[in-house]
Amino acid sequence: MRRWAVIGPGGWDAAAVRRSAAAARDLAGLDARITGCRACPRLVEWREQVARDRRAAYRDQEYWGRPVPGFGPADARICVVGLAPAAHGANRTGRMFTGDRSGEWLYAALHRAGLASRAASVGVDDGLRLHGVRITAAVRCAPPANRPTPAERDTCRGWLDRELALLAPTLRVFLVLGAFGWTALWAALRAAGHPVPVAVPAFGHGVEVAVDGLGVHVLASYHVSQQNTFTGRLTAPMLDAVLARAVALAARHDPDGPDGSDGPDSSDSSDSSDSSDSSDSSDGVDGR
Repeated sequence: MRRWAVIGPGGWDAAAVRRSAAAARDLAGLDARITGCRACPRLVEWREQVARDRRAAYRDQEYWGRPVPGFGPADARICVVGLAPAAHGANRTGRMFTGDRSGEWLYAALHRAGLASRAASVGVDDGLRLHGVRITAAVRCAPPANRPTPAERDTCRGWLDRELALLAPTLRVFLVLGAFGWTALWAALRAAGHPVPVAVPAFGHGVEVAVDGLGVHVLASYHVSQQNTFTGRLTAPMLDAVLARAVALAARHDPDGPDGSDGPDSSDSSDSSDSSDSSDSSDGVDGR
């Protein structure tokens, strides 16, 4: 059953986000706290307006209309970091990258890589299971024009910080979709005190960085937005290749597999929350 929470008297701001996130003892508790967040007035107004007005094609559906938590098991070895939910995608369905073309691309690729039980994500009750991978986002609410502001990203980062801390015992690879998420992830790792490079490498498809002392690798991919997939900037083979690299790196750290290579799909765990990130056709900013 989906859970959500609201903050007590005093209101929401970045400090309240950090306090609430820090109080979460597990991912299920964190997800419940995320769904009650009202820290960014512009995002709250937009997500709720979209949920009230609805797109004609979805007029008979009840929109989620709240912040979208992560999707995937608590013992994930790979974490996919996107930008933000789409107004009529995850803001409608309540699951990351679900209900839009971007999600069609991502889940099909995850399925080909052995990381998802099926090639399509339709809604929170469709039975889809992720294997060894969790999907999250830099910003949890659908932004107007698919463009959250840097201030909104920074306010929301308390949720990402805590999610990464809870995933840390098993997490070995980050796969970041797009430049916006790339910036957010490095800020989160630095804030957590991890030994990240002083000069973070520029974002680019296929960029790979080993974080010394943390035992993780960070990979970059162009975002699965339509402005990239429709134009051929990102192709299915390109996405498959970066996912294959993520799987190989995660397997290298798996002590149970031969050669350290049981692979992320060896864990058939279900998601700890049943929701998270998506975008309509572009997941915001420049989609790169």
